Amino acid sequence: MMKAKLETEVSKYMSYVLRHAPEAAGLTLDAEGWVSFDTLEKAVTSKYEVCRADIIEIVENNPKKRFTLVDNRIRANQGHSIDVDLALTPIEPPAALFHGTSRTNWPSIEHQGLQKMQRHHVHLSADVETAKIVAMRRKGEHIILRVDAARMFSEGHSFFVSDNGVWLAESVPVQYLSLDAGTP
Repeated sequence: MMKAKLETEVSKYMSYVLRHAPEAAGLTLDAEGWVSFDTLEKAVTSKYEVCRADIIEIVENNPKKRFTLVDNRIRANQGHSIDVDLALTPIEPPAALFHGTSRTNWPSIEHQGLQKMQRHHVHLSADVETAKIVAMRRKGEHIILRVDAARMFSEGHSFFVSDNGVWLAESVPVQYLSLDAGTP
């Protein structure tokens, strides 16, 4: 059993190399972001004192379910800043989705809507509680935004859902956003 601090450090490293900088670990991702698990294992075990079972435990027990491991291939589920095609299929969203963020971001969001920034998509939650967890990881006071996903979808915007249940959109224009009633 790994210590929590080491597990977190290894998980963050895996996220970094699978989402942002595969070259930092000598990895080459395919067009959909996959890499051989054996190759990732070599990169991780050369940097940290962990074994294959430890890495598999991180993948299987990560509360955010950041990774998918299938047939000795692994990839990050979303959040990439590098060019990958996650082969996501558009899907009708629930009526409302939520986004947790810092209150300091609200003036910009109120003006521009939610933008994907350096990532491929805006990340949205299916429930307020998950959005609150995300928001609390941000610095300062947090807010929860409600996305009128039903109206957005009916007006031609696409939504996707990643393997770990995170809802994704290219952007969320301001007219579909409101402060959630539960926001302090």
